[in-house]
Amino acid sequence: MRTDTLDVFRGASYEVAETIAPTWERRRADIEDVATPVRQWMLEELAAQEGDTVLELAAGTGDTGFEAAALVGASGRLISTDFSPSMLETARRRGAELGVENVTYRVMDAERIELEDDSVDAVLCRFGYMLMADPAAALAETRRVLRPSGRLTLAVWSAPDRNPYFGVIATSLIRHGHVPPPDPGAPGIFSMASPERITTLLAGAGFSEVRTEDVLGSFALPSIDEYLAVVADTAGPLGLAVRGLSDDDRAAVKTDVETSFVPFRSERGYNLPAVALCAVAS
Repeated sequence: MRTDTLDVFRGASYEVAETIAPTWERRRADIEDVATPVRQWMLEELAAQEGDTVLELAAGTGDTGFEAAALVGASGRLISTDFSPSMLETARRRGAELGVENVTYRVMDAERIELEDDSVDAVLCRFGYMLMADPAAALAETRRVLRPSGRLTLAVWSAPDRNPYFGVIATSLIRHGHVPPPDPGAPGIFSMASPERITTLLAGAGFSEVRTEDVLGSFALPSIDEYLAVVADTAGPLGLAVRGLSDDDRAAVKTDVETSFVPFRSERGYNLPAVALCAVAS
């Protein structure tokens, strides 16, 4: 992909993150509830030890990193980073709320990590690499700053048909012309949605031992209206597209969603399956 195209993606991603940070923070508890199985898998596989230095990339509200901070103890350190200053401020507020003291907050682009070679023991990145303009560059930077024995754990979303929460709204918005079809190779929710893609990127970045695993979860939602509200608050470009719908367009999208979600009806509304692809690499 051309450099100027990558720069366009980077700029767009930055604007989306800055715009959505306030509602992302407001929905933090909902996001973390869904992400609990992924967060637990990543921390277990990371196996951070007392005294380790842990780097979290694309930290968002920072909850995965804060649990790692507890594992490394007072003699260890968490470096919580995001390329969006507004997102990083949400992490800072969350860290203060939790009373986390062994943490440093830094605005940092994962494609250009401003740390020395071999300077951290472990890296976490939950649902971040898939949204980066150049994930290969970000993973190479990750490998560079990791010590030789260091370990990375990451999570991305699996394919659209395994994740109706994202797949259904994306299909509807594309069908009605509210967002363009994704460009092959462009960053996005499903840009790393296969074990082969993840393994290839990690190997190309210099990781020699890679293991991927499906981690299952679910989205529990009381109604279609609440689903659309959560999507608008949290789902990046898809969310911003939903925010911009006219009443008529929103009604058309809502009809699509209602039809597609029939198989997922539950006593309390809807229960949508979710599948994350997680990887551990060293």
